[in-house]
Amino acid sequence: MTPERYAKILRVLSRRQPTLTVLMDQVNKPHNLSAIVRTCDAVGVLEAYAVPPKGGVLAEFEGHTYEATSGSAHKWVAVQQRPDALEAVRELQGRGFQVLATHLSHRSVDYREADYARPTCVLLGAEKWGVGDEAASAADGNIVIPMFGMVQSLNVSVAAATILFEAQRQRLAAGMYDAPQLSPGELGRRAFEWGYPDLAPAYRERGEPYPALDEQGQIVA
Repeated sequence: MTPERYAKILRVLSRRQPTLTVLMDQVNKPHNLSAIVRTCDAVGVLEAYAVPPKGGVLAEFEGHTYEATSGSAHKWVAVQQRPDALEAVRELQGRGFQVLATHLSHRSVDYREADYARPTCVLLGAEKWGVGDEAASAADGNIVIPMFGMVQSLNVSVAAATILFEAQRQRLAAGMYDAPQLSPGELGRRAFEWGYPDLAPAYRERGEPYPALDEQGQIVA
């Protein structure tokens, strides 16, 4: 790893937002899932969550289409699989996240009215079906993007980008990108995983801590 690459890794990790995430509820088109992950990387999301389409697994998205559309963003944003959207909503709420479902209901508000400086998960559904009713009802709020054309909705990846960049705007204004939100230990751990993706799995398998890195990103003997 070159010093320049290590400096970039540290710079990106120092702006990661562990309190901003997305939950994709059965997003069934690989190019949509991967485009959402690419946007997550762009705004600083640390990890994302996904409920696979019924009968499917996330591994189905790891082919050429996924990698080409994500622009390798899947290397920098881990996507954790969950079996059920409602269960995932409750898990995230239990960890202090407000869950905002993209869903039209009597309590829906303009997506720009939400406070994204709070720990927030944006819940997104597949284009044809949207977010499931149970998960949308369990969410802390429902948000919509105002539409003034003949069509009534955006592509799910476009909707995700619209909402996440509003979250980025609010968080920039609040100074949330100015200082690392990851602890020094967590930042160092992820810097090793990003910088040495071929070595990190072996250390994990052996149950050994990662070696320290010097200021140039080289492993300290």
